[in-house]
Amino acid sequence: MNSADANQANESFMISEQSSERTLYPYVTGTSVIGMKYKDGIIMAADMGGSYGSTLRYKGVERLKSVGKHSIIGASGEISDFQDIMRNLDDLILYDNMWDDGNSLGPKEVHNYLTRLMYNRRNKFNPLWNSLILGGVKNGNKYLGTVSMIGVQYSDDHVATGFGNHLARPILRDEWREDLSFKDAVKLLEKCMRVLLYRDRSAINKLQMAWITEEEGLTVSPPYSLKTFWDFASFHNPTAGADGSW
Repeated sequence: MNSADANQANESFMISEQSSERTLYPYVTGTSVIGMKYKDGIIMAADMGGSYGSTLRYKGVERLKSVGKHSIIGASGEISDFQDIMRNLDDLILYDNMWDDGNSLGPKEVHNYLTRLMYNRRNKFNPLWNSLILGGVKNGNKYLGTVSMIGVQYSDDHVATGFGNHLARPILRDEWREDLSFKDAVKLLEKCMRVLLYRDRSAINKLQMAWITEEEGLTVSPPYSLKTFWDFASFHNPTAGADGSW
């Protein structure tokens, strides 16, 4: 190989290396996702905002996706890293389908896979900057779990990411029931999303819900807005009575 060919090969290698780089810091991010079990299956909600730093740059980002036949995933955090996770999940589902053995991955298996994926990237000091919720129904069993960007995972009857952990889950602890109808589940999630809209600067009033049942499979709602009320007295003068206020 002469020097010109060597230089060309080196440039091609460098381009290849650059094209496979991963996110080191989050740039475009999505905020909270909330998920819970209800009588017939699993339901999740997330708004469609994508923040570029503190700027709400994108307002049509879908963060609720299907995974195989039995599962839904919702993601907070870096949008490009979520796209990379979805590519990994697509490969996983394709590989599973290639066995053609009549079996398919359920939500518990996919959640375990995501836990190992996130923990592996964390150990390489190159984490995927996301918090994930994975839920689904298989063989009549409902499953709902979450995993953080460093691989910390757990399962519960209701879970949330981001500010939802602090603002929505207290509401869910008070009002969630195992026998919630679909209509009541939607109302409860909308109540949580409304609180997040009022209190989280990164939330926008454009959201989607997704739900999955054994009989009907996955359904993702069209985007819609919540009815809001901004005429609270505390909104007019939020520092009234505060010591040291200007």
